Amino acid sequence: QVQLVESGGGLVQAGGSLRLSCAASGRTVSTLTMAWFRQAPGKEREFVAYIRSIGGSTYYANSVKGRFTISRDNAKNILYLQMNTLKPEDTAVYFCAARPQSVATYDSWGQGTQVTVSS
Repeated sequence: QVQLVESGGGLVQAGGSLRLSCAASGRTVSTLTMAWFRQAPGKEREFVAYIRSIGGSTYYANSVKGRFTISRDNAKNILYLQMNTLKPEDTAVYFCAARPQSVATYDSWGQGTQVTVSS
């Protein structure tokens, strides 16, 4: 497993931007498929975006497509989530997760960072 620590959450007005970071240790991010999930109060955890280890292709949930961008800095071993045009419904705890490319289940999770978008 890899250890993951998120940061960058906070309070922002609707229409604003935030960039979340997920620092990884124990494995290099380029060798893992990494993703962002979020969980709003009273709701189940939902997928936000992922980036594949091989090739670096990305995939987004429809709710964030065109507003959020997932990326990674292999030299710094950090995963990012740039969030633009934030909406109140984006309010949630955001988690980063990692898995080996050949494994279907994410087996490493961070502790989460709170994002609150005010209207």
